[in-house]
Amino acid sequence: MLDRLRGRLASFLTSAGRVFARFEGSPAAWTGVGVVLSLLAAYSYGSGGYRGEALAGILVLVAGWFDIVDGAVARVTGRTSARGAFLDSTLDRVAEVALFAGILVGGYADPVWVLLALSFSLLVSYTRAKGDALGVKLAGVGIGERSERLLILSITSLLGVVQWGVLIVLAVALFTFLERSFTAARVLGGAREPKHISTQPGAAPP
Repeated sequence: MLDRLRGRLASFLTSAGRVFARFEGSPAAWTGVGVVLSLLAAYSYGSGGYRGEALAGILVLVAGWFDIVDGAVARVTGRTSARGAFLDSTLDRVAEVALFAGILVGGYADPVWVLLALSFSLLVSYTRAKGDALGVKLAGVGIGERSERLLILSITSLLGVVQWGVLIVLAVALFTFLERSFTAARVLGGAREPKHISTQPGAAPP
């Protein structure tokens, strides 16, 4: 849902990209800023207590903003690349693992729920990547993409109820994983397999 909203704010994001590009034109640098902020958020979670929880919520929100900035800078500077996309996606997963590890260390939620929330969050990203590899576009399918998950964690952390944030993330990630899986299975099931043509001498034509 937030990705669709991002499309409506394209002109604003383009302007923001130009502003940040003046400070640093490398999208990778802004990706790094977002990762560092996520690691600081994870540390804040790990420190425990409401102060750590609230600070982590703020840091998650700011890190999410820089996750948008790096893409905007890449577009306005014409520096989009497969390498950059791979790096951005991979570091996003690293940041997400770190956040849940911090929540686990801080003891904010049952370890089983934290593990399941992280697992299905990663599976949401995996289904999209696998779908793209097979020619099935799954971007925007489901209500639990990374932007939504981070927003949920941020808001619940600021409210001091991150344990509920973990449960909500688990619910939306599970729903999105199932929706993407069924969507991909339906699309791929309708695709016709290419016929095998024998190259042996004397073989009958198909």
